[in-house]
Amino acid sequence: MPLSKRARIEIYIPERETSDYALLENVFEQEFLHTFGGCTVIRNIKGMYLASEKRTEVEPVSLVYSDTPFDFDEHFDEIAEYTDDLRQAALEASDEESILIVVHEIFHSL
Repeated sequence: MPLSKRARIEIYIPERETSDYALLENVFEQEFLHTFGGCTVIRNIKGMYLASEKRTEVEPVSLVYSDTPFDFDEHFDEIAEYTDDLRQAALEASDEESILIVVHEIFHSL
């Protein structure tokens, strides 16, 4: 069977004790569910980064991702615009300095 090239969109959301972050995660889940027909959520992933003075920070992170029906190359500009809008919405709804959104091509066996 031929492989079908698709784009996967992943959003990494810090897990915080506030309801705002739970709501933000739920909004992205619903966005992917209604836009692409579903999503996968993985919670309590270990996130690490270097903070000021080279101090290591560790925090739990949730990953929300969905595979789009779009060819990565053919729809690159539209996917880039869509993910820019997602990132901007996440920044406006949270206290984060940045939100990691990753897009990469994957191949489905149909």
